[in-house]
Amino acid sequence: MEGVHVGVVRDSMLNNPLLIKPTLGKTKSRGLPCPGPDFVYGAVTTVQDGGVSEAISNWHTPSLSSSNSARYRKAEQDFVALNREGVKSGLVTAKELQQYRATHDIRRPIASKDACRSAPARIPQDLTFGVSTRPSTPISELMEYKYAQRWLEEQQAKDRALLARQHKKAQLGRIQDTRTTLLRKSRPLEEAPSMWKLPRFQQIGPALDTFRDAEARKRAMAAHYSESAARRGLLGQGTYTVD
Repeated sequence: MEGVHVGVVRDSMLNNPLLIKPTLGKTKSRGLPCPGPDFVYGAVTTVQDGGVSEAISNWHTPSLSSSNSARYRKAEQDFVALNREGVKSGLVTAKELQQYRATHDIRRPIASKDACRSAPARIPQDLTFGVSTRPSTPISELMEYKYAQRWLEEQQAKDRALLARQHKKAQLGRIQDTRTTLLRKSRPLEEAPSMWKLPRFQQIGPALDTFRDAEARKRAMAAHYSESAARRGLLGQGTYTVD
């Protein structure tokens, strides 16, 4: 019943993979045409080398040496030298340099393969290649737990050295200054001159006074003036310099 079709069978039904149904026990066809049974796949070999007998009896080697092959190779054009000579001739634009390269030709020298080949390095006769074998670990030290004891001793020595360094640093450190010591060392700032005012405003007092009386204001200003040496800023009104 597989070869029975109902309706018109068109060629596109055999070429369209969406319309092709898989055959039982076979892979699904992709609708691509295949050549006949007489078709031979692969590339045709046109070289006649004589077969196995010719290969066994003769060994063909290239007739041209490396120096001769370098001689027959085509030299490349040296654009750097062409541009340099063009600039010497007074050509600066791209169009002029292109015309100069079209009318002049400078080739790069062909380097031989033997010139690039360096001499083999001289290796000593008693040299042994490979990685040296690691010395065996003494099993007695593993059984006696000596590696752990050695590590503990090293850590204790590091701790003792650190404590000694910290103790020495604490002894050599300077005494931290306080506000009182800074006030004793510092000199009081000179009283700044009063700001200039118009003569008609010199006798007029301030519009706002937050102090209770003149004596309280005088005491507050005296305390602020005495602490100005320990504060930051040009006028001594900033934060304290002692952290």
